[in-house]
Amino acid sequence: MGQISRHSAVFFSGTLFTAVAGYFFKIYVARMLGAEALGIYALGMTIVGFFGLFNGLGLPQAAVRFVAAYSATRQYARLHAFLRHAFVLLAPANAVLAGVLILLGSWIARRLYHTPGLTAYLHLFAIILVVSAFGTFLGQVLAGYKDVARRTVITSFIGSPLNIVLGIILLAGGMGLRGYVWAQIGSGVIVLLLLMASAWKLTPVAARHAPATPVPLESEVFWFSAAVFAMNGLEFLLGQADKILMGILLDVRQVGIYTVAASMVAFVSIALQSVNQIFSPTIADLHARGEQALLGRIFQTLTKWIVGLTLPLAFVMIVYSKALMRLFGPAFEAGWIVLILGTLGQLINTGVGSVGYLLLMSGNQKRLIRVQAVMAVFMVAAVAGLARPFGMAGVALAGAMTNAVTNYLCLREVKAALQLSPYNRTYLRLMGPCVASIAVVLASRFLVVDVHPEWVLIVIALAASYATFGGLALLRLDDDDRMIVGAIQRRLLGAAGKASSL
Repeated sequence: MGQISRHSAVFFSGTLFTAVAGYFFKIYVARMLGAEALGIYALGMTIVGFFGLFNGLGLPQAAVRFVAAYSATRQYARLHAFLRHAFVLLAPANAVLAGVLILLGSWIARRLYHTPGLTAYLHLFAIILVVSAFGTFLGQVLAGYKDVARRTVITSFIGSPLNIVLGIILLAGGMGLRGYVWAQIGSGVIVLLLLMASAWKLTPVAARHAPATPVPLESEVFWFSAAVFAMNGLEFLLGQADKILMGILLDVRQVGIYTVAASMVAFVSIALQSVNQIFSPTIADLHARGEQALLGRIFQTLTKWIVGLTLPLAFVMIVYSKALMRLFGPAFEAGWIVLILGTLGQLINTGVGSVGYLLLMSGNQKRLIRVQAVMAVFMVAAVAGLARPFGMAGVALAGAMTNAVTNYLCLREVKAALQLSPYNRTYLRLMGPCVASIAVVLASRFLVVDVHPEWVLIVIALAASYATFGGLALLRLDDDDRMIVGAIQRRLLGAAGKASSL
């Protein structure tokens, strides 16, 4: 629990830093480029996402599981074989996919999206495809070594500010959307080099060099990667079907507004994302050792903390939805309904905890694939049916419904396969802090009217919401909650001690 809370706290702080800095950067980008250019970028990234289904070959998630397993059991020859085969497979696969993206992307842009302006940027999106493939794999290798903190420093505290600085320089220099994309490429390459150096440093010396007798990949690696590969395809449909169908059925301006709102919705689940980064290898460890009771206890405690860290943010996102979208420019205010519906969907996502990873890391990936297959069909049908009559609001509603039903079905599968539930009576202790936090946010919205600029009031409301919720919740901690608080306190005190000694 201490390891999970410490690494999750680092990842959470990194994600929070990226979210806050990225939010203000997105405001700048939206005002510099406008909705149409952002729509072109969003459609280009759907093409990258489609070809990205194939560029990882299921190896990044395999790295989390097998790098951790081989390192723990000191199977250094197999670790070397896994890493070497992964790079041998990724390099040619991504070279071919980049070429195919450039060749087919023009047809997709003109015939499918009816946006010929996208063709001028296809070669840049091809570079993003390749850089992201190797960056994602190496990031998951670091997760396999259980050093999420190091990865967070590189991607969040180095990569994100670098991307922002390069973006501002190139946008201010008049390069427009091309400069925005080049900024991502430049920062991505530097992050990739840092991840590569870190992965080499963390790899045991015995695993850096080939053994005297070559070791083939285990068949288990192949079948696990194949299962993840199939899941990635379904996750693409679940995550990108809305933008793809909007590009086909609606105008590019609505795509741009929807994309900005959806990127903000993604911030709602940062607590869940933080926990998943280190909890996923822990699931595999505890399940393999038969520690089912301990796994269930950690699952319940972490889910409660995820809910507690998410609710104050969600309240502010919903109550201040129009104000938040208005910060990007008057044209983006229309996306407020997308922000509300998406936030409600993410509340359900965070409310069930790490159910997807529980199925995946416990060897029940078939159950997860079955749920995702059904919901991918549901998502496509719902978006297709709601997009034309209701525009981006209908698309957002389809996404929220898909999110809700997907997590409900995954929760049922976890109960059936593992006999685990994230809920217990201690959740009732969150009712009081929840009501108080809502009251504070509503009061700041409707009783305080003379605070300008508007973003200052939003920041005050967010701080007050967390202070109220956290202050009341800390009064009623159980033993497991105190363990997490103690671990975080020790981490903070240790960091402060190191800083004072410098």
